[in-house]
Amino acid sequence: MSSQRKTHDKLQRIMGRTLRQYPLIEPGDKILIALSGGKDSLALMDLLGERMKRSQGGFELAALHVRMPHVGYSTDADYLKKQADKWGIPFHLKVASFSPDTNEKRSPCFLCAWNRRKVLFDEAQKMGFRKIAFGHHQDDLIQTALLNLTFAGSFNTMPVLLKMRKFDMTLIRPMAAIPENLLKEWAALQNYQPLIKTCPHETQGNRLKMKQLAEQMERLNPDYRHSIWHAMEKSGILIEEMADHEETSLSF
Repeated sequence: MSSQRKTHDKLQRIMGRTLRQYPLIEPGDKILIALSGGKDSLALMDLLGERMKRSQGGFELAALHVRMPHVGYSTDADYLKKQADKWGIPFHLKVASFSPDTNEKRSPCFLCAWNRRKVLFDEAQKMGFRKIAFGHHQDDLIQTALLNLTFAGSFNTMPVLLKMRKFDMTLIRPMAAIPENLLKEWAALQNYQPLIKTCPHETQGNRLKMKQLAEQMERLNPDYRHSIWHAMEKSGILIEEMADHEETSLSF
């Protein structure tokens, strides 16, 4: 068996367990993929696209790429559309912007993420989609939990399944149990095209520090992620119901 096949099977096996455990996809679902253009969202589209094809109409996918021209990064929309076309997934591009905020506590990253999320919600509703899938992986959820413990004094993270109460929308994270190193391996095997220009803020802020802290924890205990993941499952924070579309704590 080739290394690509082994990696593919492992990714789909882990995702399959997550989809069944929560469950995240139901017959007849219309799911909008939040396609950033990075390796994680591209992998999400490939993995879900394959499952959609196998389901023979069991659920429907579309992909939305939100572009913020003034943020300082750049993507190749033609390439993203080509990747979506592989699975017959309709590709949508939305250009949006936001005004500077006088609140110093709201970083450019927070404002960009919040406004992207708002566009995703608005466009999903217009298209008649009731679920939005994000490409966050296990390391994202663990590092968010560490962020909230360190800076917000709470044990919270981005949930695998988040249902809204004010309107009919659900956020899902099908790759939540997949470690980032496996996605990096898959991205290399698939030869994903990198962003033309990365965000200038991605190497700033506390999230990078949490990533470095997680690396130190892994050196201390190679099984640290399993311990934290078990704690998150046991506490029930991986499933959440909310009154509006702003995720809590430091999820952005």
